[in-house]
Amino acid sequence: MLRKLTINEVITALKLEILSGREGINRKVTNPSLSKPGLELAGLFDFYENDRIQIIGSKEGTFFHWLSEKDQNIRVRMLFEKQPPAFIFSKNVTVPEIFLSLGNEYGIPVLKSQYSTSSLFSECFSFLQAKLAEKTTMHGVLMDINGVGVLITGASGLGKSEVALELIRRGYMLIADDVVEIYQIEKGILIGEAPELLKKNLEIRGIGIVNVVYLFGAKAYRESKRISLLVQLEKWDSFKKFDRLGLEEEKQLIFETEVTRVQIPITEARNTATLVEAAAIDFKSKVLGYHSAREFNDNLIRKIEENQKKENEEE
Repeated sequence: MLRKLTINEVITALKLEILSGREGINRKVTNPSLSKPGLELAGLFDFYENDRIQIIGSKEGTFFHWLSEKDQNIRVRMLFEKQPPAFIFSKNVTVPEIFLSLGNEYGIPVLKSQYSTSSLFSECFSFLQAKLAEKTTMHGVLMDINGVGVLITGASGLGKSEVALELIRRGYMLIADDVVEIYQIEKGILIGEAPELLKKNLEIRGIGIVNVVYLFGAKAYRESKRISLLVQLEKWDSFKKFDRLGLEEEKQLIFETEVTRVQIPITEARNTATLVEAAAIDFKSKVLGYHSAREFNDNLIRKIEENQKKENEEE
């Protein structure tokens, strides 16, 4: 299903100033991409992406003033006739009068940002991607552990929220509990966050809903986090084979992104929070280039080869 938001939501999020076309602030935005209409100002409208918010930066503003007054009027009107969602001018660009008058005439918001062109483009694109990207939900707890976004999953009743509580007590951050909303910015980058109603809350059975910011302070919570590791908790099963060396690397596909997954068997005797913390730190060490399991395996192979060589020499 196509997700939508209004220009008014964009105005609020980016703290934009409304210069004209106020009656159009409830216009819908469905495309998370942005457009800079430089070619259109030059007269080429064959590729005009009129379903996108139009960003007018320093280059477009400067080129506009090189045009004759006749060309300015014709081309700007053509921009408005295609009914884009809105025009946003960056910080250092003076807004021409023709944009203000046509904004009111067509009911299309003409907005002013306090960001420079590159920052405006980046901030606006990030906001639109977060709001308009296709989302999926997973049952689990998302934590920021030493900079690693760890999504803890497993059957209901295994104690995922209790694990999160202990990790928060150790200084790590909660992103979402119970329901994690996930969207893909681009292939390879997944972002997780909590639904609006559940933000900052953690459900502990026997205690109830607790607000982690109220209990532990602002350092215990963050709004969203890139998901780098899936930790699946499972009840101990002596008949099931679990990876003991750590040489095998499992992946789980979410949208078009493969995420590393580890399975951790739990019992009453195992400290699950410590195991999840260790998994996150081990993952980070691998990203940084150190793979302890491979080092152990290499040392083991080297030792076997040395012993075989020694035995052959003795024979």
